[in-house]
Amino acid sequence: MAPRIRLEPADEYLHENTGEPNFNESMYFNFFDASQRFGGFARIGNRPNERYAETTLCVYEPDGAVLFNFKRAEIADNSRFEAGGMRFETLTPFERLAVAYEGKACRLADPLSMREPGRAFKDNPFVPVSLDLAITGTGPMFGGEPTEHRADDMEFARGHYEQHHRAAGTLSIDGRRIAIDGFGLRDHSWGPRSWQAPAYYRWLTANFGADFGFMGSHVVRPDGGETRGGFVHRGRELVLVRDIQIETEWKGNERLHDRLHVTLRCADGKDLHVEGRVLSMIPLRNRKGGRTTRISEGMTEWTCEGRTGYGLSEYLDQME
Repeated sequence: MAPRIRLEPADEYLHENTGEPNFNESMYFNFFDASQRFGGFARIGNRPNERYAETTLCVYEPDGAVLFNFKRAEIADNSRFEAGGMRFETLTPFERLAVAYEGKACRLADPLSMREPGRAFKDNPFVPVSLDLAITGTGPMFGGEPTEHRADDMEFARGHYEQHHRAAGTLSIDGRRIAIDGFGLRDHSWGPRSWQAPAYYRWLTANFGADFGFMGSHVVRPDGGETRGGFVHRGRELVLVRDIQIETEWKGNERLHDRLHVTLRCADGKDLHVEGRVLSMIPLRNRKGGRTTRISEGMTEWTCEGRTGYGLSEYLDQME
C-alpha cells in the first residue's frame, strides 16, 4: 500500500533543516506567455549544510536566444528563499506567491553552446535582467510529504508538491520592458537531494490556459525501479495519472529531445494523447563526485484536444 501523503498550508514556507549533508529545500516557477512566445523558469535551491543556494534564471526569447544565469550564492541558513539576486515569497498559501530577480544574465544566441558553460559565459554578453511576477494558483495542489519514508541520502526529494498557476508582471531585458501574462507550473521540495540519484528522468509540464494543463513524470532509479505518474488539471479538478508513455524523437549527435509523443493514462480510465515540439533547447549540467549529469531544458509547444499550449520538457541523464 502506498504511504499516505500529507500537505498543509505551513508547507508553503521553509522546513526544518534535518541535518543531512545534502539537505535541500527548493522552489521553482516556470511561466510561458503564449501571445508573445516568451517563457522561462526561476529556481532557488537552498543547501544550508553546504552553505550555498543554487539559483537559476532561464528566459527563452521569441527569436530562439536564451538568457541564462546560475550561481552558487552564499547563505547562512534555511530561513528564506532569497539569494543571488532572486527572491520568492509566499503571500497566501496555495493561492498567491511572488517571484523577483534583479541582476544579469548571459544572452546566448546559440543556447546549445551551454554544453560548455565556461566558454559560453566567456563568449557571450551579460545583460541586465529584472523579473517581477505575481503568481496565482489556477489548479489544485498535487503531492506533499509521505507520512512514511526511508532515510536515504540519495533521495531526490522527501516532500514535493506542484501546482499550475498564472504568472503576471514584468520582465526587463537590457532596458526593454515586457509585460508578461501567461501560465506555468510551480513546485516546492525539501529533504536530501542528489542530482546523481536517478538513472534518468523525464518531467513534462504544460498549460493550455487557466482551465487545462498536465504534468507527467517518468523517473528511473539506478536499480532499474521506476515511477510513472502525474496529473491532469481541468478547471478545479485534478485527475491522477497512473502511467505515462513517452516516445522521443532525438536531434543531433548529443541526442537532445526534439519531438515528443505522449500518452497519459489517467485514473478515470481515459487516455490523454499529447504531441510536443521543442521550440528552444538549453542543455545544462551538474558535476559532483566525478560524475556529470545533463539536464536538458526544452521550451515546448504542446498540442492536445485541438488546443495549443506551452510548457517545459526536462530530461535528466547521467552522462557516464
